[in-house]
Amino acid sequence: MNTPAQQTSPRPLPRTGAVTGVLEALAFFRDPGFAQKRFAQHGNVFATSLLGQPLVFIRGGRAIGDLLAQPDGCEGWWPVSVRELLGSRSLANRNGPDHRARRRVVGQLFSAAALRRYSPGIVALVDELSTELAAASTPVSLVDRLRRFAFSVIATVVLGLEGDDREALFHDFEIWTRALFSVPLALPGTPFARALQARGRLLARLGEVLRRSRERAAAGEPLAGGLDLLSGGLDEAGLPLDDADVVEQLLLLLFAGYETTASSLSCLMTALLQHPELEPWWRPELEALPWPPAPEQAASAYDAAAAPKLSALISEVMRLNPPVGGFFRRTTRELVLDGVAVPAGQVVQVALAASNRYREAGSGSEVEKPPRSQQAAATSEDTPASANTNAKRSDTSSQPLDDLATFRPQRHLAGDTGLSLLPFGGGERVCLGKALAELEIRLMAVGLLGRLQLQLVPKDQDLSLQLIPSPSPRGGLRVVCDGRR
Repeated sequence: MNTPAQQTSPRPLPRTGAVTGVLEALAFFRDPGFAQKRFAQHGNVFATSLLGQPLVFIRGGRAIGDLLAQPDGCEGWWPVSVRELLGSRSLANRNGPDHRARRRVVGQLFSAAALRRYSPGIVALVDELSTELAAASTPVSLVDRLRRFAFSVIATVVLGLEGDDREALFHDFEIWTRALFSVPLALPGTPFARALQARGRLLARLGEVLRRSRERAAAGEPLAGGLDLLSGGLDEAGLPLDDADVVEQLLLLLFAGYETTASSLSCLMTALLQHPELEPWWRPELEALPWPPAPEQAASAYDAAAAPKLSALISEVMRLNPPVGGFFRRTTRELVLDGVAVPAGQVVQVALAASNRYREAGSGSEVEKPPRSQQAAATSEDTPASANTNAKRSDTSSQPLDDLATFRPQRHLAGDTGLSLLPFGGGERVCLGKALAELEIRLMAVGLLGRLQLQLVPKDQDLSLQLIPSPSPRGGLRVVCDGRR
């Protein structure tokens, strides 16, 4: 009898043939179907190049599960622009004991106890936005309001900032965020140069916040937010983290607790406003839920047991437009991903958005045939964000494959979808702000959507999504309130 190793041997890594990666890079930034087309041609694991950077793209539960099941065979990796804007001390740029030590420190700000502390403040901000929308006499850009809401949560509720401090931080943070995945050229006037300047101001302001919080703590004064949870943070050697180290972790905390939440909220609102035919299905559940929740129950009042349809809506939005569209790893030894041998030293991009629209059947070696109009686009010479415990196994039934391109939240109530959903990334580097984002989304859905009737104005506004740094409707999602419930 043959052993598994004798039955199958790893397949060689398929390659697009790109050399310089210039045309691939143009296609990557211009074509939302970039990865999908190449997966259709080459399979679930393939190699290409973007502007001279070799990359291995992977999709599907088997390939992603294989990667996350071997954390000892890979490490974190980010493009140069992200590395420089986050900083060398940031836990996102660290690996091994360095990474784990700092993650433990920052993770305290997103613990279950911390979320219970934050919940009343988040409820108050939801009520504030609800009142503003109900009183507005002209269309309001919901994307802008949701970004400010998400930032207010992390800056005010978590860090304890108010007034001018919060506004200045928000302005600089928006500049910094927009350049995260930009071309890393620090020429005067470029987005990257402006972002580096904004980063300097952000670190200085966060350093001042940290200093003031320590002075208050020393004087026995209560601290707003959760900064007291950082006290006593130790590095990998068991030594206290210095201020410069803590401040860079706070910058990452702002991003982890803000950008993914703002994106998720915008995509949820967009999907529901685009599909008014679903409102009779979900609205009765939201309206039946109490608002505001009891303070001691706010962190869990609207979970999947209490609000199954809300959970299905969120899962479907996250499936189609995950706030983290992909993430990177670099192999430190040869790994076999879905039967394909990936050599050591390769940067792997996990294509979550493409995976969520693909249902695996049979062998991972199967190659889909793309539409005729896409075949030429994927064959040029320079063709270019399971075993995992963070995965949500959420009808491999009789639905057609193209059903995965449609918005149908009911699928998540019908049993196993056959998909491994990782909207905030996976493994030991899953997004730190995941739990806070999920709490904010549920509170906002019940407190806003369950109490207000919103309408798109105008109906024909641009609802297509810009994808970088995270999905958000280009037209701003302008709405008016058509009444309270």
